[in-house]
Amino acid sequence: MTKNLTRTMRRTAFLTVPLVVLASIGCAPQSKDASSGTVGKASDQLLLRIPATDREPAPDVRGETLTGEKAALADHRGKVVVINVWGSWCAPCRAEAPYLRKVYEDTRKQGVEFLGINTRDASKSNAYSFEKEYGITYPSLWDPAGRQLLKFKGTLSPSAIPSTVVIDRKGRIAARALKALNEEELRALIDPALRED
Repeated sequence: MTKNLTRTMRRTAFLTVPLVVLASIGCAPQSKDASSGTVGKASDQLLLRIPATDREPAPDVRGETLTGEKAALADHRGKVVVINVWGSWCAPCRAEAPYLRKVYEDTRKQGVEFLGINTRDASKSNAYSFEKEYGITYPSLWDPAGRQLLKFKGTLSPSAIPSTVVIDRKGRIAARALKALNEEELRALIDPALRED
């Protein structure tokens, strides 16, 4: 009995370590060169570009936006889509918001769509005020309980906020970031998917 309990405790401790690490990453600004791709250590894989042969289909993300309209990832099939998970309470989300706005404005004529997922905000008014303050004009799903975020199990951690996913034109996950992004990093994740057929 003691042996089984010890084994269970070890297994539990092992499983909780990645969440603790990601929680500490999530709301602390990080810096890494996105153009270098992946690095060997898991802690260095804050920015990840996925080769086309290894991509998985994106989940069925859908719901009500902060303005009360319906939106779904499937509405943008055939386009490159950037999904950004954020909260108005998150300092790194505020830091990356101007870069997201600029890259959205620069790339939408090339067929890139942006979709936010607002999570863990106490009210829609907090989230809406955030968007207004930073000039965010693309839609964001209202997801206070994190249900849409949980659909990315294995790709994103519920603790990693902000986080960003790039979806290719075939609806597959092409890149992922588990940190606040600057303009250069965001473009480095989007550009390869834009160049693909």
